[in-house]
Amino acid sequence: MGEGKFTGDVQLKGMAHMSVLRSPHAHARIVRIDTTQALQDPQVLAIVTGIEMAQLCKTEFPLAGVKEGMKAKGRWPMATDIVRYVGEPVAAVVATNPEAALDALQSIEVEYQPLKPVVDMEKAVMPGTQLVHEDLGTNTAVEASRSVGDPDGAFQGADGVVSLRLAQPRLVPNPMEARAVVASYERGTGNMTLWLTTQGPHFERELIAQVLGFPEHKLRVISIDVGGGFGCKIDAYAESVIAPLLSMRLNRPVKWAEDRQEHFLSTIHGRGELQYVEAAYKNDGTLLGLRIQYFTDLGAYCVGGSHAVVETLTPSGGQGVYKVRNIAWTTYGIYTHKVPVGPYRGYGQHATAYFLERVMDLIARRLDMDPVAVRRLNFIAPDAFPYRNPIGGQYDSGDYESALDKALELADYDSLREQQHQLREQGELMGIGLAVTVDASGFGPSTGLSARAGHETAIVRVDAGARVTVATGSSPHGQGHETTFAQIAADALGLPIEDVDVVYGDTLVIPQGVGTRASRSIVVGGSAVVEASQRVKAKATEVAAGLLQIDSEFVVLEGGRFFTEDIPDRYVTWPDVAQAAHGIPSPPGGVERGLEATSYWEPPAYTYPFCANVAVVRIDRDTGQVKLTSYVSVDDCGTVINPMVVEGQVHGGLAQGIGAALFEEAVWDDSGQLITGSFMDYAMPLAEEFPMFTIDRTVTPSPHNPLGVKGMGESPTVAAVPALVNAVVDAMAHLGVTHVDIPLKPEKVWRVLREHGGAAT
Repeated sequence: MGEGKFTGDVQLKGMAHMSVLRSPHAHARIVRIDTTQALQDPQVLAIVTGIEMAQLCKTEFPLAGVKEGMKAKGRWPMATDIVRYVGEPVAAVVATNPEAALDALQSIEVEYQPLKPVVDMEKAVMPGTQLVHEDLGTNTAVEASRSVGDPDGAFQGADGVVSLRLAQPRLVPNPMEARAVVASYERGTGNMTLWLTTQGPHFERELIAQVLGFPEHKLRVISIDVGGGFGCKIDAYAESVIAPLLSMRLNRPVKWAEDRQEHFLSTIHGRGELQYVEAAYKNDGTLLGLRIQYFTDLGAYCVGGSHAVVETLTPSGGQGVYKVRNIAWTTYGIYTHKVPVGPYRGYGQHATAYFLERVMDLIARRLDMDPVAVRRLNFIAPDAFPYRNPIGGQYDSGDYESALDKALELADYDSLREQQHQLREQGELMGIGLAVTVDASGFGPSTGLSARAGHETAIVRVDAGARVTVATGSSPHGQGHETTFAQIAADALGLPIEDVDVVYGDTLVIPQGVGTRASRSIVVGGSAVVEASQRVKAKATEVAAGLLQIDSEFVVLEGGRFFTEDIPDRYVTWPDVAQAAHGIPSPPGGVERGLEATSYWEPPAYTYPFCANVAVVRIDRDTGQVKLTSYVSVDDCGTVINPMVVEGQVHGGLAQGIGAALFEEAVWDDSGQLITGSFMDYAMPLAEEFPMFTIDRTVTPSPHNPLGVKGMGESPTVAAVPALVNAVVDAMAHLGVTHVDIPLKPEKVWRVLREHGGAAT
């Protein structure tokens, strides 16, 4: 509606503007940097280089979850002697206006000694390959192996084995608002205020304070309106450190906002993986065992917990919705000369969902069974929950077959199969793809999969006028917290939702918080609101009991009135109680003034939402163009607080997953140059390319939180990719096609058709 105030909209008196000089090389030694000419411009206020930044900073960016044996490598805000990816910062300029700052970049002379880059992840681990970090002696940051059950026995006793190699290219997260920072230092107080495009203002405050060596209690981070994140705005970036340092040097506000090309080059990417999978099965379709190798392209540096995700989160979903208990896996995190990777919607869990759903279709094809039947046979039974999976996690609740049944009914699956048969006889290509997936959400216990804090903070306050303020450490960027958190508090307190205000995104207002990531906001943040609201309600009940001159255990709250069931006509209202709690005289019965409570709620375990998807495609034999004609998604996120919000998450998640399946792919040349560095080369789906989604849900509440909710932000993205790939392969299966890697671009599909004699002549 144009009424938001994003970081790019912040205007402060005397504000200067920052631009960043970035490396044009994927791998090179910095011989010298000469800023003399740029500094002659009177509009240029300051220039800082990598060596200066390293001297000014207290430490590199901290890494989470580093274990013994890992060769995790962090980074300084700028390259000091060697650049390791195209787009790595090497200098920053502050000028009186954005144009002058950009012009000054052209005047900085940097002499590079180009070095050979490592671009291909598989080649990176070959003997004699150029090293990204010479001091490590290897390009392998993480190598972890584990085995559960008896995989060798499962394969020895199998009737058959299917194998698969799956490549998932890197994806570029593209929120509507690119990254930005405004830093304002007050020399008199020593306070620093940062406006940031971030998903976790408290988390960023902690990281930035550590890197700068700045007192955390004097650093305020504000992040009210954020134009999307998808994971790429979780971890701190170089610019969020450079800007405050320059603000301190100049004693004036400094603003930086990246353009879209910078975003492609310097904001973390997602995915970038390769999986090798073997699956052992019986002739009746039972999945007996799995052997998996995961390769993840970490890029030039570890970011946040990217190395930890490779070891823990990625293999944690290795069994999916199926009861297989014999699994062996090895995961590798590999350095290359590319921009680092980090969180992206479905982080770490998309890979297992993808290969498992492909495996199910391969087994069905090998045994000439319907893929529905193979899945039904292998589902974890509804009465098995809570289900301890072989990897060690505990699924809280689930009924996978019911979700699949509803999806098949909505899709009219039997009729689709009949239609497919008729079209094949006419030479037309139609495919039907299934995907039934589960993912961990609501991160979560601090000792679990996340390597980061697992609690969330909520402050609930009722003022003297019976108005409610909910302050939450969760920080939305499009999820609708203002609505759902207000619903939760209003329901718990028995007050109208119109009387509840939700505040967030300001570390001065909310002292502690963890932030919004990993589908945790409603699960963890919402539960913190419940707990704080219940404490306020309990205290209000004591005040009401004093006003009514009865024992608090007999007080009932309904319809905004406090009364006893025996005498419903004798009551006090919320305004009466609120005024008594804050006014003169003191509250009755010696109750302390005020109606406020703080909760630091941490879940005992994760929640496990799941979904069943049916995708239908048509393929043009002449062009290889894939047209998605219908899509059914039945999701289960436990208790639904707000149906519209949930449906919005499903729509957005499906769009993102379908985009990854059909269009999106970051591509580099051999010299390490990103050749899909803008929307001219990197395709994302348009609304007109989607059918009207058919969305429904089942409800299996989670016992792991007081609301019974599960996260809903990532399941659709996780499921959409295998559903689309299964549909496209199904359309060509009668030609002998067994797999096509994503993205399913027309030229690729057309070549597959031509190789198998299916292309139009």
